[in-house]
Amino acid sequence: MTPPHPVQDHAASDRPAWRPEASAADIAAAIRRREVSAVEVVEAHLDRIARRNPDLGALTVVFAERARQAASTVDSALAAGADPGPLAGVPISVKENIDLTWSATTNGWRGLAEAVPARDATIVRRLREAGAVPVGRGNMPDFGMRWDTDNDLFGRTRNPWNPQRSAGGSSGGDAVAVATGMSAIGLGNDFGGSLRLPAYAAGVVGLRPSRGRVPRAAVTGYPVALTLQEFSVNGPMARTVDDVALALAAMQGVDADDPVSLDAPRLRELPRRVGVVRSFGDGVDPQVAAGIERAAAFLVRAGWEVVEVEAPRLEEAAVLWRRLACTDMLMSLDPADLGMPLGRSATAFLRDSTAAARPYETTREYAEAWAQRAVVAADWRRLQAEVPLILGPVSASRMRETDYDLGGQDAADRAWQDLWLTVAANFLGLPALALPTGLGEDGMPTGVQLIGPLLAEDAVLEAGRAVEAGVPALPVPAVG
Repeated sequence: MTPPHPVQDHAASDRPAWRPEASAADIAAAIRRREVSAVEVVEAHLDRIARRNPDLGALTVVFAERARQAASTVDSALAAGADPGPLAGVPISVKENIDLTWSATTNGWRGLAEAVPARDATIVRRLREAGAVPVGRGNMPDFGMRWDTDNDLFGRTRNPWNPQRSAGGSSGGDAVAVATGMSAIGLGNDFGGSLRLPAYAAGVVGLRPSRGRVPRAAVTGYPVALTLQEFSVNGPMARTVDDVALALAAMQGVDADDPVSLDAPRLRELPRRVGVVRSFGDGVDPQVAAGIERAAAFLVRAGWEVVEVEAPRLEEAAVLWRRLACTDMLMSLDPADLGMPLGRSATAFLRDSTAAARPYETTREYAEAWAQRAVVAADWRRLQAEVPLILGPVSASRMRETDYDLGGQDAADRAWQDLWLTVAANFLGLPALALPTGLGEDGMPTGVQLIGPLLAEDAVLEAGRAVEAGVPALPVPAVG
């Protein structure tokens, strides 16, 4: 099958355009006030896609006609006096591994190029019911298995700030689409930084919700790797903290298809205290450190107490996450079971990472690793009872060159060591928000993440707003 190419069949509109880089909240408000139509907003985004996507490869499929039809439905509802929802007419992108009946859910792998789902994922349905309009699919590596975005089916997603640098993975397509105004909200998922690392690379906001807050894929009769069940969550990317909060409000809540999903209770008010993790492993790049200090200063200015902490058992958490993940990848992505090999870069990543990680060889080792998670989690809970939020880097390094996570065990080790704090949040199921802190000396975005206690998204988002308020909004990147 020939891979689908982005659709570019729409004619240039002579109607007034809406700024595609506007926030989702502003877009929805303007449409609801009927200052601009949903169709005009979609046309403006389709025009941006036609101009930017061929060079960037962010979106794999573009739903030009379907998006126009969905936007027209929003406009008709408003004309009839009905409420189309809080995301009325907001263009969104949907990652290639989240079910949307408008195209195949390929997981970035050519073996699923024709796997069109029978129904939308619950989170897609909820966003559409809230008025959002899908405009395209976000690119990803095979089965989300890399920290860069490239595959044999659709090719590479390029970083719009510098095409020589990685766009991050695995939700790289959606991050680039959001950063460049092709979509206002990107819908992705995070197994080991797959929302937060691309958000850092592209200079947008990415929220990894707590385990259970946002429904995942429907549970079927087919077994799913335990690490996917425990470490991976769906979540949003956008250009502002308020926009990811808006998307979270629409997506969250119990789903009968997902036994882990829940209606999260409101937590007691937490102390306004943030612990800063300034270094780990081989240290943090000076530009990364400067971004952390800027974020800490903005929090202090907003009335938060900021103290220095060490993340409990950080290296142990990162090692356990990696060994468990690689053990499961070897079992679940065996080409003999898949019926077709993985793509070239995914095969190299799996080989290098599993060799470096030393997968568990016995059921006893595997079980003991899961049991040790409770020990790590207890130490984190004790710390976060006193210091609820943890501020630190998404990556200890600046965003590296394309394919930086390939090239042997040393490259695999380096890519993983940069992300110890990031994968610890996955290991423990905690909410984490990545957001930009300006531009570095290299012209690339700098950024931080805030990690909260379980189900404390409100506190994480509040602190994120304080950081965001101190940072000038990034321009739309012009490369590509």
